[in-house]
Amino acid sequence: MKSLLFLVLTSICWAEPHSDNSSLEHERIVHIQAGNGPRLLVVAEQAKIFSHRGGNVTLPCKFYHEHTSTAGSGTHKIRIKWTKLTSDYLKEVDVFVAMGQHRKSYGNYQGRVLLRESSENDASLIITNIILEDYGRYKCEVIEGLEDDTAVVALNLEGVVFPYSPRLGRYNLNFHEAQLACLDQDSIIASFDQLYDAWRSGLDWCNAGWLSDGSVQYPITKPREACGGKNTVPGVRNYGFWDKDKSRYDVFCFTSNFNGRFYYLIHPTKLTYDEAVQACLKDGAQIAKVGQIFAAWKLLGYDRCDAGWLADGSVRYPISRPRKRCSPNEAAVRFVGFPDKKHKLYGVYCFRAYN
Repeated sequence: MKSLLFLVLTSICWAEPHSDNSSLEHERIVHIQAGNGPRLLVVAEQAKIFSHRGGNVTLPCKFYHEHTSTAGSGTHKIRIKWTKLTSDYLKEVDVFVAMGQHRKSYGNYQGRVLLRESSENDASLIITNIILEDYGRYKCEVIEGLEDDTAVVALNLEGVVFPYSPRLGRYNLNFHEAQLACLDQDSIIASFDQLYDAWRSGLDWCNAGWLSDGSVQYPITKPREACGGKNTVPGVRNYGFWDKDKSRYDVFCFTSNFNGRFYYLIHPTKLTYDEAVQACLKDGAQIAKVGQIFAAWKLLGYDRCDAGWLADGSVRYPISRPRKRCSPNEAAVRFVGFPDKKHKLYGVYCFRAYN
């Protein structure tokens, strides 16, 4: 009589959709249960967390076994891993790993992240001194033996989206140049979610610009013939994905609040660009960047009806209270242009960072 030995591994797999359909509509959290023991669950108490540049934030994450009050089985060490998700769903950026007493942080998160550990099942991640690049979605993964589960938390930053094109004019930036252009102006390239939120808040711009996922889009709140047709519906228009090296467009940048003082320099005379740079330096500051004038206007309500030089050679002025001769129709950062640096005379906006 022959005897047969069967090794049976039973598993149960199911998917749960996210409740937030704006940026996670195509994702599923897949749970895998090995054997018949209590299932390991990872839960984020909040799906979205809001903060600002320079602040501290806690991304919530807790783990436990279903139908029990225990955090772990006790037979395996718990491994906690935090990663940042990217627009490419196949790639993740390592942020922090903990197992037992061992801790490791990665990249520009080094020295800025730690576990909260308010209880034995608390895997929440604390991020200190937040920078613009911290914006995005984070995955908390807990592994115990053959079991693991994940939760996703979105970190949103208070800030402002603004369109940007260089002195060369519209549609002169490939994707990589667009990223650098935003960084040069104290900002980062905006995500679709950030542009969408800006559109919902009234941003209307007829020039297409790069976004962080490599797509090219533009927001229209007032449909008109020159911007896709006057009979179209308002929305964020999508040009699709283009060659990051060869295709050229403008860019939408995102910036947040700053740790410093933005101000119009009171000076007895108007200045050339070089004189403006030196005047700010003499005042213990630097000539302000485009991202800083937008942040001061949007987040601080800064209002000044004087056109002034900025670091990129453009001349602009921020109006929070529309009035005659000063943007009578809307609150905006008004753009004068890129004047001749050697011969045109204007005031200057300066920025002094706090220590």
